[in-house]
Amino acid sequence: MEKKNNFWPYAICILLSLLVGGVATLVSMDGMRAFQNLQQAPLTPPPVVFSIVWSILYILLGVSAAMVYIAPPRGIKEQHLLFGAALVLNFLWTVLFFALGLRLAAFVVLLVMLAVAVGTVVRYGPLSRTAALLQIPYALWLLFAGYLNLMVFLLNG
Repeated sequence: MEKKNNFWPYAICILLSLLVGGVATLVSMDGMRAFQNLQQAPLTPPPVVFSIVWSILYILLGVSAAMVYIAPPRGIKEQHLLFGAALVLNFLWTVLFFALGLRLAAFVVLLVMLAVAVGTVVRYGPLSRTAALLQIPYALWLLFAGYLNLMVFLLNG
């Protein structure tokens, strides 16, 4: 039996995830700086925590998508639409929240992100239990991010 090279699916999925996060950050950098001057929600972590957590979450998203890719039958699956949706929604949320300051619209997008994350756990499960479990930190962070997003909206109008 020939051993398949699994390096490239992991590299591509992780790099794609990190690229989306990086571009969203670059596009929204001015808004991120302005955000520091807004009234923050209780439990808001220091700014460096966001960079660390999102980097880890993007890596987990990429690893999870690669695991689904290499799961039999190997290749692109309809479940990858959820991976793509998560990346698009993450980008959109960052731009809405930071660059455009549309905090309520960003909160609505975040609720959709959470639904996609839960759907991803469910849809990845039959192909790779580990891939599904790797989505759980993302879903939990989205719950926390939803709290932070809503509080910033309520506190700053």
